[in-house]
Amino acid sequence: MMRASDTLGQAFAALRAHTMRVALTVVGLTMGVATVITVMTLVQGANRYVEQKIANLGSNVFQVARTPFAATDFELVLKALRYKHIEPDDLTAVTELCTECTAVGATASFTARAQFEGRELSDVNVIGESANMGNIDTRTIEEGRFLNEIEDKHATAVCLIGSKLAEELFPGRNPIGSVFRLAQREFTVIGIFEKIGSVLGQEQDNFAVIPLTTFLHIRGARSSLTLNVLVEGGETKFENAQDQVKLLMRARRHLAGNQADDFFIGTKDSYIELWKSISTAFFAVFIMVSVISAVVGGIVIMNVMLVSVTERTKEIGVRRAVGASQRDIMRQFLSESVMQCIVGGVVGVAVGFLFAVALRTFTSFPAEVQTWVAVLGVALSCGIGLFFGIYPAVRAARLDPVEALRKG
Repeated sequence: MMRASDTLGQAFAALRAHTMRVALTVVGLTMGVATVITVMTLVQGANRYVEQKIANLGSNVFQVARTPFAATDFELVLKALRYKHIEPDDLTAVTELCTECTAVGATASFTARAQFEGRELSDVNVIGESANMGNIDTRTIEEGRFLNEIEDKHATAVCLIGSKLAEELFPGRNPIGSVFRLAQREFTVIGIFEKIGSVLGQEQDNFAVIPLTTFLHIRGARSSLTLNVLVEGGETKFENAQDQVKLLMRARRHLAGNQADDFFIGTKDSYIELWKSISTAFFAVFIMVSVISAVVGGIVIMNVMLVSVTERTKEIGVRRAVGASQRDIMRQFLSESVMQCIVGGVVGVAVGFLFAVALRTFTSFPAEVQTWVAVLGVALSCGIGLFFGIYPAVRAARLDPVEALRKG
């Protein structure tokens, strides 16, 4: 039996003799492995992206609102729109009566137009926030300061703006202290939030934060509040606070014991779980398609190896005639198949890595090829090489040496 080094040497020599065929074969498998790596990178990156961007609540904050924060049941959303609004009196009651709550703030929003010196930005998300939201909200202020209690109490016309407003309305200048029109009123900029970026294609920096009382003077009773509850002291206290708020809201809304809640409580974990439940099926299809691409690459290798067996009939016959066993022939052809697949796998991982670097460089998407994904890509390519190389190797090994020499 030939030594492993001799078998690999023979396989390498055979591959080097047909570089164009090998290159085309490797390209097919490279595309398959690169697709697998890319999809896995997107799946992991999307989950991290949601955790960082969509579910930007702190782990010790929960929200209470009239409508579901994220739902796949459209009928539930329509039903919730008929529920009673959450009002400032509810904010006061929860603040005063919830003994487990560290801080209770409130927010509400609507869209409006912003204007400054001939520049205009439509569909600006105007968010009314109570002054204590500065301690609850996880967004970072890049310049300036947050609202204070006096400004909130007296409905002062001040605001903080997102980075898109700062870039579009105040190019080349510091917006702090500038006065611009928002929702047909004049507001003074006192702060700028750090850039968030887009989430799944949706711009997140086109907003302005104003005092909640100012918001209520503009909108009146047309908007329902969202309560934001901060709880410090661990998981048990966090759960107790949710139970307290739930009982308080049910009592204020006069719900009997057998009646369902007409409000919704959301946490960071509930957002992430909903996202994962929605994305699982979506990404499963992507992964299936990418695996099919890799399998197609394996089929290409099998076809090329079968052609190689046919073209190298004389070589096989000569080797058998000088003493090579069937196992030696099989090992050589399997080695050729696996060597091509390893090269294709490594190149595929490299392509996937470059894609992740480009995505991370030119967007805010946290794409990264993890080590276990890279190892999985190379292992998958080796498995494909073994699986799809067995039949051509067996066929080559079973050739009758006399018949092979005659045909050759």
